[in-house]
Amino acid sequence: MPILTKRRAATLALAGLGVGVFHLAGLPLPFLFGPMAACLIAALSGMRLQGMGQVSILARTILGVAVGASITPEVIARVPQMAGSVALVPVYVVLIGLVGVPFFRRLGYDPVTAWYAAMPGGLQDMVIFGAEAGGDTRALALIHATRVLVIVTLAPLILTAFYGASLSGAVGAPLRDLPGLELLLMAAAAVIGWKGAERIGLFGATILGPMILTAALSLAGLIHSRPPAEAIWAAQLFIGLGIGVQYVGVTFRELRSFILSGLAFVVLLAALAAAFTEIVTLSGLAHPIEGFLAFAPGGQAEMTVLALVAGADLGFVILHHLTRLVVVILGAPVAARLMGVRKP
Repeated sequence: MPILTKRRAATLALAGLGVGVFHLAGLPLPFLFGPMAACLIAALSGMRLQGMGQVSILARTILGVAVGASITPEVIARVPQMAGSVALVPVYVVLIGLVGVPFFRRLGYDPVTAWYAAMPGGLQDMVIFGAEAGGDTRALALIHATRVLVIVTLAPLILTAFYGASLSGAVGAPLRDLPGLELLLMAAAAVIGWKGAERIGLFGATILGPMILTAALSLAGLIHSRPPAEAIWAAQLFIGLGIGVQYVGVTFRELRSFILSGLAFVVLLAALAAAFTEIVTLSGLAHPIEGFLAFAPGGQAEMTVLALVAGADLGFVILHHLTRLVVVILGAPVAARLMGVRKP
């Protein structure tokens, strides 16, 4: 068996063990937190873990299908009602940049690395943009991985402690209860949407492509349910595994420098997210749970999982995260050029 295949098998077994431990201990979200905790601990202890490659990417398409299936005519009719809170997202992104860039510069990061470390976009996008501009790719990868890790870990605690969420919402019906035709349509939407979005160069293709195609099927009345619970659990497992594997090979210097920087930055992000959550909640633009999840600056896939288990309005939450990602992905490189941000 090739070495990478052996490593992947060992990593998958470790992730499964994490699920079992969390399930037996009665801990929340065992399919997400079990693999994440097990792989994180193993990675930091020096184990040579290996990500799942295309399988992990395929798992993300399940979440795109889940979101698309939740887009119904009723949700579309409510889009104008969401405009007020969506309009706050660009303001939110700009404030994060105004706080984050000076923060990372004071910690000694070069201008390019500080710029892309502060941007609340997707991990892969920010690392790619930063690398093309001459930034420190390892620092960017670890800072953004830490942001996602901490937010995914703390968000469920905040949801249960402050907002009374149970996190026991049904993620989907069992496989045996769904019509075969709908399962086939969802599987086709996942793969065709993903590959089609990749071909046209759409960012976030693994989620957005399946989401758009499934939404079309949902609005046409051909799909009436989300992907089966087993598929959502599998997506959680691979997402949790992927977060933990990001820390393979971390040195003590990186742990002390990059990861601590990421942790400190999350504190600033949390304060801004809390302020905007209060604004949209007190102004009546959103219910508390939806407001919190909409402005929590985590990854799109991770926030989708939390919205599912919290029983939140998926359309509302995802619209805000899509807006944030569009603003960052389209705006960050342009703003960097206009402001003369470059590596000395």
